[in-house]
Amino acid sequence: MTAQRALKKQEDTMSRAAVTAAVRKIIGYYENENAGVKTNLVRLLNHGALAGTGKMVILPVDQGFEHGPARSFAVNPESYDPHYHYQLAIDSGCNAYAAPLGPLQAGADSFAGQVPTILKFNSANSLASKNRDGNQAVTASIQDALQLGCTAVGFTIYPGSDNQFDMFEEVRDMIRQAKDVGLPSVVWSYARGNGISKDGETAMDVIAYAAHMACLLGAHIVKVKLPTAHIEQKEAQKVFKENNIPVGTQAERVREVVRSCFNGRRIVVFSGGATKGEDSVYQDARDINEGGGNGSIIGRNSFQRPRGEALAMLSEIMEIYRG
Repeated sequence: MTAQRALKKQEDTMSRAAVTAAVRKIIGYYENENAGVKTNLVRLLNHGALAGTGKMVILPVDQGFEHGPARSFAVNPESYDPHYHYQLAIDSGCNAYAAPLGPLQAGADSFAGQVPTILKFNSANSLASKNRDGNQAVTASIQDALQLGCTAVGFTIYPGSDNQFDMFEEVRDMIRQAKDVGLPSVVWSYARGNGISKDGETAMDVIAYAAHMACLLGAHIVKVKLPTAHIEQKEAQKVFKENNIPVGTQAERVREVVRSCFNGRRIVVFSGGATKGEDSVYQDARDINEGGGNGSIIGRNSFQRPRGEALAMLSEIMEIYRG
C-alpha cells in the first residue's frame, strides 16, 4: 500500500470514528479516572487506521537506548533520523508513536498534532555491567511530556529484578503525577532477574504475573511479551494443571494474559520482539486478536525493514485487527 493510500485510509477511518461502542466499553472500565486521562485514552483509541475498533498498533523506538545506534538502525539507514519514525507512524496509521525524550524533541515542531506521542520515561543500555540486576534510569519528566504535547507516558518495570521494588515506587510516582495532569500511563512489564531463568522470562505464568503487577500498580495500558507454553514456577505448574488452564496455543496464552489484566478491564498490547519473518509477525497478530488482546507495539519488525515493506506489513497487521 502506498503512503498516499495509507493516509487516505486513515482519514476515512477517522472521519467515521466518533466514540464507538467498542471505545465506550473500554473507557467504561477505567472507573475513578479523571476526564483528562479518559480523553487521552480516547485519543489513542480513535487515531489512525484502527480508530474506533478498540485495537491499537503503536510504533515504539527506544532501541537506540537499549541496543545502540548501529544495532538498531544500520540495517535501514534512513531510520537513524527521528523524523523517519514520526513519518512512518503517521503514514502507516499507527495509533501512537512512543520514544524517549530526545527523538520526540527532534520532531516535535515538524509533526505537532499529526500522531499521538508517548514519552518513554526510563531507559537502560547494553553497556551496563552484566553483573548488575535489571534496572533503568529515569530519563524524562511530566513537564517534558506536557511541553511535547504527549498523549501518554510510558515506563518499564522489571518484576523479579533485585531492583523491582525501587522501580515499583518510581512507576507509582510517575502514574500519580501523570494522572494529575490528565495523562494515561503505559507500563512495559518485563520479568527478569537472577531468580528467573531465560526461558522463564517469557513463561506463561511469569508473563501473566508481570502483566497483573502492572495493573496492580495502576497502569492504563500494559505492554508485555508474548508468552510461551513454559510454566516457570512449581506452584504455578500445579495451579495451571489443577484448573485446566489451556496454554497449548498462542491464542490461549494471550487469553490468559488478558484475563490476568483484571479480566480484560485493562488495555493489553504485546511486543513484536526481534526482527522475524512476515508470516510470523502476521500469525502473532492473528493470535493476539483471537485471544482478545488489544493489539501490538511493534518496533524492530517495522522500522528495520525498508519503508515500503514496513508500510505494507503494518497495513496487513491492522487489517488483521480490523477482522
